[in-house]
Amino acid sequence: MFVAGYGGGFQSFMEEQVLPPFEKANNVKITYVAGRSSETVAKLQAQQGNQEMNVVIVDDGPMFQAVQFGYCAPVEDAPVYADIHDFAKPEIYDGKAIGIGLVATGITYNAETFEANGWDVPTSWNDLTDPKFVQRFAASPIGGTYGLHTLVMFARMNGGSETDIQPGFEAIKAKLVPNVLSWTSSNDQLAQMFQNKDIDIAVWGSARAADLQKSGVPVEFVYPEEGAPTLAVTACAVVDNSLPEQSQALLQYLVSDKVQVMLASYGYGPTNSMTKVDDDVAAHLPYGKEKLQSS
Repeated sequence: MFVAGYGGGFQSFMEEQVLPPFEKANNVKITYVAGRSSETVAKLQAQQGNQEMNVVIVDDGPMFQAVQFGYCAPVEDAPVYADIHDFAKPEIYDGKAIGIGLVATGITYNAETFEANGWDVPTSWNDLTDPKFVQRFAASPIGGTYGLHTLVMFARMNGGSETDIQPGFEAIKAKLVPNVLSWTSSNDQLAQMFQNKDIDIAVWGSARAADLQKSGVPVEFVYPEEGAPTLAVTACAVVDNSLPEQSQALLQYLVSDKVQVMLASYGYGPTNSMTKVDDDVAAHLPYGKEKLQSS
């Protein structure tokens, strides 16, 4: 069985913790295929009519594309789906995918560096434009989810919106670009920049920041006061794949309470409304009414 999803720490987490119990219970051996969401969708396109992959895990934006292009099979009904938050149900994805976790886009900063310099903790998207961060800031380009979220937030804060994005472009060009060391679509590269102390601050995902923090890098994640856009981590069974029953079973497994707790420990907000997480874990997640309403 072939499962495609994010690389880096998420791949290790899936291979070591999430997938082994499923393999044992369903008598399958899973080969994990790592790649960015756009790369995974490109593989689906390249393999159309002769799909190798059985299940794919990608950001919600690319998932909408995969569904539109006909790469995903309908999600078969199961009792567990009754507990899924409305914003993650199959109906959101034309009945062909499911949200398995939530990631907030916000500000990640090096707490050690901030403390050493006596800097205040960032609280606003506008803090990214502070001149002290010249060539000390990084973000994804707008072709990536985090970069797109940054553009949307700067548009909102400057009189625009998702449908009037030009104010965002103008504000970023005038205020944010001078601070940018790198526009990188590689999460591994951004993590390396934090580790090497090449940057002090970045726009990043809550789960990525939590994963880097666990490795010993002194980063903290902030939900900006203007809001932190969320993206759904989604999964679908690939259409006409070789293991349709096991693929549907894996979707159900990924939103089960047991796995949702595991995903929360990695940094993903649960999409199963029945899942409860400890307060110390919840503090770092897009979890609870207050954080979800500000997203």
